[in-house]
Amino acid sequence: MTTAIEVRGLSKKYLRGVHRGQRQLLSQVMTQWGRRLIGRQADIGHVQRAVEPFWALSDVSFTIEQGQVVGIIGRNGSGKSTLLKIIAQITSPTAGEIRLNGRTGTLLEVGTGFHPELTGRENVFLNGAILGMGRAEISRKFDEIVDFSGVEAFIDTPVKRYSSGMQTRLAFSVAAHLEPEILIVDEVLAVGDAEFQKKCLGKMNEVSKVGRTVLFVSHNMSAVDQLCNRIIWLEAGKVVEDSTDTYGVSSRYLFGGKDGSVKGEIRAPEAPVLDTEFFTFRSFRVRDADGKTITGPVPANIDVYVDVGLHMKKLHRALSIGYAISNEAGETVYWTIMTDANDDMVADMHVGDLTLTTKIPPRFLNQGYYRLDFMAGIHYIGWLAEPGKTDLAVFLQVEGGMSDSAFWRHHRPGIVAPVLPWSVEKDVERAATGAVAG
Repeated sequence: MTTAIEVRGLSKKYLRGVHRGQRQLLSQVMTQWGRRLIGRQADIGHVQRAVEPFWALSDVSFTIEQGQVVGIIGRNGSGKSTLLKIIAQITSPTAGEIRLNGRTGTLLEVGTGFHPELTGRENVFLNGAILGMGRAEISRKFDEIVDFSGVEAFIDTPVKRYSSGMQTRLAFSVAAHLEPEILIVDEVLAVGDAEFQKKCLGKMNEVSKVGRTVLFVSHNMSAVDQLCNRIIWLEAGKVVEDSTDTYGVSSRYLFGGKDGSVKGEIRAPEAPVLDTEFFTFRSFRVRDADGKTITGPVPANIDVYVDVGLHMKKLHRALSIGYAISNEAGETVYWTIMTDANDDMVADMHVGDLTLTTKIPPRFLNQGYYRLDFMAGIHYIGWLAEPGKTDLAVFLQVEGGMSDSAFWRHHRPGIVAPVLPWSVEKDVERAATGAVAG
């Protein structure tokens, strides 16, 4: 297979702070002069400041083959955007080298390569020329670009009057339709609406299927899992993981460590983490049927129990305890509260230490990582512990096939993946005579 991108020993150093005698831009000098005029800072151009090196990237190496769709993930400041800017040849590395095989289309910032005084139409041709396209080639693709972007009504309006979302639509459409061998897309899709994001993901998928290479930076792990067949995880300028196990890497990035472990139990320290008028929080955990706290992956076909330990001070008929569960994309899977099935459950409780237990049935949750947030409240009065606001959360990793069928052994679509019973009822009047296909 042909290599599209080769990165070897890539490092990028910046300097934090400024020092006396450092060359400055005219705009910086004017800013300092203005500050002195209004008395905000005295002669800041001669203030000695500590200067220290900051390595945005440190000895990064990888090879990407033609046709791969690679997600670059990592927290803010991990070096993702710096890496893409070097690959796109917008900035130069401090050390190391990059080899590119093919024309590159880049979308790193909203309105990248756009001139604000030019119209959308003029900017399409300007961007195309920057990407190395001839006028005839741009003209041939023009109608398709404008139609995809959805800004046809404003195509002859200066871009400076576009919203950020409109600029992103047009910029992505140009980059994707002018047939680059390598398409580089940063997190700019976050400013688009849901419908356009779906179109962009579809277009990048389409681009990859014809043998082109895509580099995609995003904090949306659902989009990364959907689109990418490989993930490079950066932290502090270094590669943490580089794998085709996209689902596993994104899940570990969100919830766990490289050993696959997840947090399975929270217990209150000596100073209570949650002390209300009605109870003091003691513990929150997920466990198996034998009572063992779950701290790692569990198969999908076992019962999982959720225990909440409390010290009750007094009872209230409308008291409700429960949890909210969400997946790795941050989507709420469901809420469950102890009074859902029994309005009078408080009658079974008592003052003192107790444990409330519920069960997640087998073959219900889809394969993946889940966050369970403790919640408590008094119905129609208010929260005692609002989900996601107390940091009282445990994590659960479910893995394995979600079906007994020999025809479907892979990760199934959907937030949940229950195995539901089916039956056949013969309609005597319409019974068909014939063999089953296959």
